[in-house]
Amino acid sequence: MKKLLVCIVVLIGIFQVSSLAQDFVYTPTNPAFGGNPYNYGWLLGQAEAQNFFEEPQEDPFAQDDPLANFQEDLNRQVLNEITRELYQNQFGEDGLTEGFYQFGSYEIDVSPITEGMQVRIIDIFTGSETTVIVPYY
Repeated sequence: MKKLLVCIVVLIGIFQVSSLAQDFVYTPTNPAFGGNPYNYGWLLGQAEAQNFFEEPQEDPFAQDDPLANFQEDLNRQVLNEITRELYQNQFGEDGLTEGFYQFGSYEIDVSPITEGMQVRIIDIFTGSETTVIVPYY
């Protein structure tokens, strides 16, 4: 019985020595988070292989529509002229004159309100509307 007890104690001692372990250390794979920088190429290749999004390709031979360009330029000039007129009239002697005007694809309504003059600019094609209030000084 003593021999069996001694054998068991020796076996337990051997297993305890071999059961010692090291600390677990986590190392990230991605180099952006502190991983090995040599993983960058592999990770990039995997990401590109999984990317199914295709960017729309522009046709290099497509030409702009001259009529649409002309209309955009005309609308831009009208807005610039209105802005210049608003500043000139506001600081001039006459002030803004009320009325309803139509230029190109814009309808402009100038009306007096208690705070000053209200200028509503409506785009006929898109239906968008901009309101500018020019205060009295």
